[in-house]
Amino acid sequence: MTEFDLIREIIPGLASNDQVVVGAGDDCAVLDMGDPQSLTLFKTDAVVQGVHFEVSTEAERVGHKALARCLSDIAAMAGTPVAAVVTLGLPLNFDPKYILGVYAGINALARRFGVAVVGGETTRNEGGIIISVSLLGSIPRGRLLLRSHAKVGDAIFVTGKLGGSLSGKHLDFEPRLAEGRWLAENFKIHALMDISDGLAGDLPHILRASLVGADLLSDAIPISREAQLRAKAGSAAKPPLLAALTDGEDFELLFTLPSRLAVSVSDAWRIQFPELNLSCVGRVTSLPGLRLKSKMGTKPMPQHGYDHFAQSE
Repeated sequence: MTEFDLIREIIPGLASNDQVVVGAGDDCAVLDMGDPQSLTLFKTDAVVQGVHFEVSTEAERVGHKALARCLSDIAAMAGTPVAAVVTLGLPLNFDPKYILGVYAGINALARRFGVAVVGGETTRNEGGIIISVSLLGSIPRGRLLLRSHAKVGDAIFVTGKLGGSLSGKHLDFEPRLAEGRWLAENFKIHALMDISDGLAGDLPHILRASLVGADLLSDAIPISREAQLRAKAGSAAKPPLLAALTDGEDFELLFTLPSRLAVSVSDAWRIQFPELNLSCVGRVTSLPGLRLKSKMGTKPMPQHGYDHFAQSE
């Protein structure tokens, strides 16, 4: 059973109540807590020693990543983060200085984005360090962006450049909070999410939720310098395009909007965020599935992203 198979088995039986606007299945849960101006966003994520970081990884970078993963999901809903709690699972022989370093990384990022760290839990875990962050955020009513509203004919965009996260980006990435809010405030975005499991792994979530398909243009995929350098460094590395499509932990934004707005959003983006790349990488289609188009033709592309339960991972 894959990670996503397991999630699909769990979701139908989850308890709910009248305050749930959007439950499991999007980047954040969305709750109506009675505020006439806004909805509440709720997200949790974890980083695990040996999976998301190594024991030799600098503590501050681990803390940064632990909170940044949740912040990226708030960005993927065009929201504003508010407050976090942190749960630590630690082995008996943990190094207190290392854990204080983790918190230094968490707090530095939290202060930058106005997030309060308001508590948490500590517990014993003999398998190594686990850091789980739960984060509350807010979104103005009427501005909520989900994965499920992509329309046939939409242009598909990604921010930044993709692939090569293992070169260090996965520890130092910048959550695209300002970018997500700006998109929601200024353009009719149909669907939005962040890229955590690779473009080829995450775009199908939008396609399934919206009951559409998509064509990606191989020449338009923005490939990071790190992916290109890793390919040059050794034969064991993925080809750059494959890395850009399938490497996890890019944490860039992926969105769709009406194709008539593609030039407008590109032009406005260059003025608003001149240091950050924005690429139109494809088009939403009525034909189900995901395809990659190149000079050599068009071929189907199965979902291929990071899976925590894949035997090869």
